[in-house]
Amino acid sequence: MMATATATAPAPEILADYRGNPRPVLHMPLSYEAARLGMAFHEAGHAVVALAYGVHVVRSEVIAWTHGTGWNLTGNTAYEARGTQPWHFAAQCAAGQIAQVQYLMAYGLWTPERAAACAADHDRDLAVDMLAQFGYRLGRDHVPAGGKSWGMVRGMARRTVDHLWREIRTVAHAMDENTALTGDEISALIGLPNPALAGGAA
Repeated sequence: MMATATATAPAPEILADYRGNPRPVLHMPLSYEAARLGMAFHEAGHAVVALAYGVHVVRSEVIAWTHGTGWNLTGNTAYEARGTQPWHFAAQCAAGQIAQVQYLMAYGLWTPERAAACAADHDRDLAVDMLAQFGYRLGRDHVPAGGKSWGMVRGMARRTVDHLWREIRTVAHAMDENTALTGDEISALIGLPNPALAGGAA
């Protein structure tokens, strides 16, 4: 049974991007049930692709709360990515939006407005800034010398999401039903190992 939205908004840090700035609020013209499942696909995309690339996943969840007479949705996937190949990390960042849009297409829900509401610029910006710390050049709207564009990274992510669609779908429906899954629970569901934490126990 799908969980309902809580009456309490999450802490401000949950609604912030990695820089601490509030993430934009986008209107998703879907029912609560359909939008919640879409958010579960977004987070499942991050989590499953992360596991496929050898990233330790801690937890992945859908977060829903009421707001006046309406509702709000967000999600979060926590992971430990030390030692991950940088372009794999970037593709994992792109995989959430890719999976959410593919959900709209697969379930007959796609419209331009709904696809636009899947935008996740915070995921792109995280990839750009994290790769820059290691000397990798990722361009938001161009191909920098010696690097890749975000469009190229999205292409990598799309191929991986297509290959792992059955696993992503399995995790998304389980997350929609249970709200949150640990990395080990996701691993058990789909048969992809959850690597041990770097320098410690999983």
